[in-house]
Amino acid sequence: MDNYLYIALPKGRLADETIEIFNKIIPNSSVQFNSRKLQVKDEVNEIIYLLVKPSDVLTYVNSGSCDLGIVGKDTIDEERKEIYELVDLNIGKCKLAIAGLPSFNLKQNKMIKIATKYPNITQKYFEKSNKKTEIFKLNGSVELAPIIGLSDVIVDIVETGKTLKENGLEVLEDMHQLSARLVSNKSSYRLKYNRINTLIDLLEQEVKNND
Repeated sequence: MDNYLYIALPKGRLADETIEIFNKIIPNSSVQFNSRKLQVKDEVNEIIYLLVKPSDVLTYVNSGSCDLGIVGKDTIDEERKEIYELVDLNIGKCKLAIAGLPSFNLKQNKMIKIATKYPNITQKYFEKSNKKTEIFKLNGSVELAPIIGLSDVIVDIVETGKTLKENGLEVLEDMHQLSARLVSNKSSYRLKYNRINTLIDLLEQEVKNND
């Protein structure tokens, strides 16, 4: 890999927020994405940004195709890739929660059926309380599972709670607060230590200023 820093950004609002931050903290940076271009080069600062699916960011970083990436804490904990988690950017805030029909008693002493996109996080969470669970992995429309009886509850990302409410569900228990993180390929961190740590310092100062 050349002297450029390769940074994988998740398509969508998170990429826009990240670029806004980077343009602010990196000298002479004025990067902009359009709707079709998936790669943008900042020749002044020797950075190449790649727009990828959010679920693919860790794959790019873990494989070494990208040095750095911006990814949600939920994805980091679920996929358990061999990467370094460097900075909490304090953006893309949401929470992981247990939700279900208002009538469901989460504390009852019986097997709980759970539908989720996050089986690893869910299993780890419920193991701490010694609850018996049966976990189904669903990749989309998890809100349907309690409605049709596939599961008792779901574990999913909650931002406003609007989708839950529209489907007759509610948050039964908050699990984790989440936000976007800067992550690094382990080899890249060693080989490009100075450049990466300069970026870390700039990001940490920006986060501190916005607290």
